[in-house]
Amino acid sequence: MIPRLFGSRRRDPDHLPEVPESSRVYAIGDIHGRVDLLGELHEMVLEDAERWPDRRKVVVYIGDYVDRGLQSRQVIDLLIDAPLRGFEAIHLKGNHEDMMLAFLKDVTAGPGWMLNGGNATLYSYGVNLADAGNMDERLEMAQAELRRHLPQRHLDFLESLKLTHAEGDYFFVHAGIRPGVALDRQDELDMLWIRDEFLCSPDDHGKVVVHGHTITGEPEVRPNRIGLDTGAFASGTLTCLVLDGTERSFLQTLG
Repeated sequence: MIPRLFGSRRRDPDHLPEVPESSRVYAIGDIHGRVDLLGELHEMVLEDAERWPDRRKVVVYIGDYVDRGLQSRQVIDLLIDAPLRGFEAIHLKGNHEDMMLAFLKDVTAGPGWMLNGGNATLYSYGVNLADAGNMDERLEMAQAELRRHLPQRHLDFLESLKLTHAEGDYFFVHAGIRPGVALDRQDELDMLWIRDEFLCSPDDHGKVVVHGHTITGEPEVRPNRIGLDTGAFASGTLTCLVLDGTERSFLQTLG
């Protein structure tokens, strides 16, 4: 475990953000096809949770299970088949799952998805972009093959993903939120894709926003947000935020 990290400033020093009483909440950042790291981090979470037998335990996955890494299919298998025993599991939708679902419905979404690592997901399902034909023809073949190889339970999982989750004073979402807009009125596009307007905002959003999507070398803790994407697919560092009362700590795989 790396040391506890706290935001350097609080707007209201009399009220530190907290999760519900007797709850221990774990939030896992962007996995991107690294089933090896997810398995390792799950073991760390279970070991930590054993020390708190009387706590309600929740694990929130911030999204981006697929693309970039080569084991997207295996990540989804693990999440479906080997959930953390005794935990409430919340699976959020990332922009990469959104691109994958879009490609399954509309082949014109293919080029954008490929630019963002979709070819690695195709590989994990045994689908290769054909060498013959032009790009449009190759993408049409890849779409047909992915539809054929994708298990129905994987499609059901992808289509069931939530956009947000709240625990006490914390709000979990993949990319972030639009500053100045109520949390219950956020636009899906912003929640999956937003960067600078959110990352650079000093606004009090009403809750501390826990997010992924934007890679940083270590967890990024600000008074109004906590970023968890430490680039696991390339760095080998998959990050989990642990919340208990007003306490924050982190678990990480070693890059």
